Amino acid sequence: MNMQFFDEDHAPQARENVKIEQLEVVVYPDRFRVYIHIRVTPFLERPNLLLAARSEAGKIVSELSIIETMHHDMEFTMHLRGLQDPAGAYTLTADLFYETRNPPLHRVEQVFVVPSESEVEEE
Repeated sequence: MNMQFFDEDHAPQARENVKIEQLEVVVYPDRFRVYIHIRVTPFLERPNLLLAARSEAGKIVSELSIIETMHHDMEFTMHLRGLQDPAGAYTLTADLFYETRNPPLHRVEQVFVVPSESEVEEE
């Protein structure tokens, strides 16, 4: 008798097959917080993730470390720090790794734009 606990598409994978499958970024109306939805391949060994948001000038304005996550589908809120006015373009980099991040096992980058205050008020 065969018992299946997972769909074939969602069976846990060995570390070499684990990738970031989805990275979604949504700016909150206050413009200083960003909603992050990240989904990775279901895994046998728990991976680490490092998320970093950088301004156009390359300055890190937010960073988030996830150590040995138990979940393959996650949601977070990141705060953009050290800014008087957050309006502008940013790049969110997500690194998936195990023992060492250099190099990461998988990396995804997502560009997002924080609107100006006047653009938010118009909506």
